[in-house]
Amino acid sequence: MKSTSYSEKTLEHFRNPRNVGTLEGDNVALGRVGNPVCGDLMEMYIRVENDRIEDVKFQTFGCGSAVATSSMTTELVKGMTLDEALEVSRGDVAAALDGLPPIKMHCSNLAADALHAAVDNWRAGVKPEDVETTDAPAECPATVPQMAPGEIAGLADFADAGAHTEVDDLTQFAGLRVLVIDRGDRTAQLAMDLLDHAARVVFMTSGKDLSSLSQAMKMALKISDVKVLYEAEPLAVLGEGEVERVRVHDLNEDEEYELAIDAIVVLG
Repeated sequence: MKSTSYSEKTLEHFRNPRNVGTLEGDNVALGRVGNPVCGDLMEMYIRVENDRIEDVKFQTFGCGSAVATSSMTTELVKGMTLDEALEVSRGDVAAALDGLPPIKMHCSNLAADALHAAVDNWRAGVKPEDVETTDAPAECPATVPQMAPGEIAGLADFADAGAHTEVDDLTQFAGLRVLVIDRGDRTAQLAMDLLDHAARVVFMTSGKDLSSLSQAMKMALKISDVKVLYEAEPLAVLGEGEVERVRVHDLNEDEEYELAIDAIVVLG
């Protein structure tokens, strides 16, 4: 996380998160909220005694603010009644952290939603092993400037902060979520090479298949661990000082959504 974009309290919870882990037992409930498109996942465990949250733990796959909001949520709700916990909102969590960047209010501040799901599952008698992932509530739409076909809004603004039009050193992507835009075989090969460094690699193509690639490259990509997004087109790169998300046009459904990433590669 960039320290210029976050409060000191947010940074402190990111660096030293509280109550990380899981809970077990008959008096435990689980809430799981995720984004099926970008893969972000938030889990909140609560141990309930006499209609009160005796203990709470979390696990999350997401950015630094996702960790911080989860950590703060656990501190806020421990000891609350279930009714009180249901009143805790995203805004309450952000306020307790002395504020979040606007974009983070919707892309990563999901801990309260996971908490509410845990309470609902407890009251419905749903055991943790039977819990299904609840889709995250719809995010507030970002304003995307009108661009010429094929152009990606904001790409140039992040030239030194996660947006790449050429790649010489793959180690710079260590531990990152990287989106590679289809430009033929060389980009498919790059996506597969990145698997040795990046935490997650997504290959985005506007086609219904991988017809832009040679047969050999197509087969290699399909059996790799690269996630392929078909019929998708990047519209805009978004973030607070560094790449954090990309707005995508789903060409099949003619809808837009946002994908959480740390870097985007658009080779010239």
